[in-house]
Amino acid sequence: MIYETNLGRRYAQTAGPEEGTVVVLEAGYGNDSDVWSGVAGLLAKEARVITYDRAGIGRSEAVKSRRTSGEMVEELAELLREMDVKTPYVLVGHSFGGINVRLFAARYPEKVAGLVLVDATPEMYQEEFLPHMPPAFRDAYFKQFTREGNADEFRESLEQIRSNPQPPDIPLLVLCAGRKDHYSIETQERWNRLQRELALTSTRGEFILFQESAHFIQHDAPDEFVRAVGNFIKKLRGGNHDE
Repeated sequence: MIYETNLGRRYAQTAGPEEGTVVVLEAGYGNDSDVWSGVAGLLAKEARVITYDRAGIGRSEAVKSRRTSGEMVEELAELLREMDVKTPYVLVGHSFGGINVRLFAARYPEKVAGLVLVDATPEMYQEEFLPHMPPAFRDAYFKQFTREGNADEFRESLEQIRSNPQPPDIPLLVLCAGRKDHYSIETQERWNRLQRELALTSTRGEFILFQESAHFIQHDAPDEFVRAVGNFIKKLRGGNHDE
């Protein structure tokens, strides 16, 4: 469905019970909402699930504003207001989407019940991880920034969350891919450590390693992904978990 917002026309879909916990799925850089197609329906058995396309991606119209996380967060907040979605939300961010949901929680903590980071980009990725990768990997990394802003805007997004982190008491679940493409044993271990450090940004943080999954955990291990997020939602409700 297309929603007319003050910041442009946005495509979004909802599924699941009207009165259920609201779960917003935030895709990674350059990905549209189809990246969640294998798990959204399964999650909708537990919650009201919202998927959407960011500006200029998929079925949402492009905008002339700069494409940093700051702009994307305000566009999402406006979309959710237009959709009249009840708060608080559980925000699930994959890859770069993890930066966006963390910044959303920093700006609107009263609207966030919990965060799930799915192999999310750490804010110190370019300083603490990228230099340890081969030159060909680093070159490909910087050449990817053509769909949603440029490399400078991406770097600015990382700085935005560094300077304005989410409150430390927001419940947080970190899902880490344990078999990343093109990673050596050493760089995989470094990645795992950075993901564990993300979990420590919350006093209520949890960490789960998906040992056999690559970057798109929701594709490689959909049942386990849904179970982990579902248990997190149940824990937020105060019900049973670890089923």
